[in-house]
Order: sequence, then structure tokens, then C-alpha cells
Amino acid sequence: MAAPEIRDNRPTGLLQAYVDGQPAGHIVYFTLDATPAALVAVHTVVGPEYEGQGVAGALVREFYTMAAREGVPVVPLCPYAAKWAQRHPDEAPEPPAELVAAAEAQLRANPQLW
Repeated sequence: MAAPEIRDNRPTGLLQAYVDGQPAGHIVYFTLDATPAALVAVHTVVGPEYEGQGVAGALVREFYTMAAREGVPVVPLCPYAAKWAQRHPDEAPEPPAELVAAAEAQLRANPQLW
């Protein structure tokens, strides 16, 4: 399998992966309305035919790279993203607890972000 092409669709809150031009998976995310801002990964989804092929890992890695380019932390509320971050601490700095709490509060107040 070729490396997935990753596209950020910020207006819809999706970081999308494509394999051979076909949608393969995505991360649902939002930008934290706080100072400092943060990118919050809510849910990672990979199509069944692409599972086990590195699509989810490529999405999460790009999510952290995107945040680093923007100079903001990542809050991995998504269980997959959180596990990935634990396995890759050199690429995924742990967010401050107050940012995690703020992200959880924003998600509770705006369930449509999920």
C-alpha cells in the first residue's frame, strides 16, 4: 500500500486520509477556544478495508505535525490518538492538564464537535 495522502479539512474538522484517491480514514477534531489554543483529536476512524495498514498512525502523526507547524499543543481525547501518543512521546508531547480539562469541557458543551 502506498503511503496515504493526508488532507486537512479545517472547516469541517476532519483530517482525512486517502489511499489511491479513495477515502481511507479520518480524525474528527476541533480547535480549542482557549489561550493557548490547541488541536483536539476526538475520534479516529479507518475504513475496514484499510485497517492494519498504518492509516490511523499516519493520520495521528500528521495531526501532531500539523499542530507543531501551527505552534499549538494536541489534546488527544480520542483513545487511539492517546495510545499513539504514549507510544511516541518524542513526537507527541503530553498536553498540560488544564488544556485537557478545557477541551473536555468544550466537547461537553458542544456535542456536535463529536
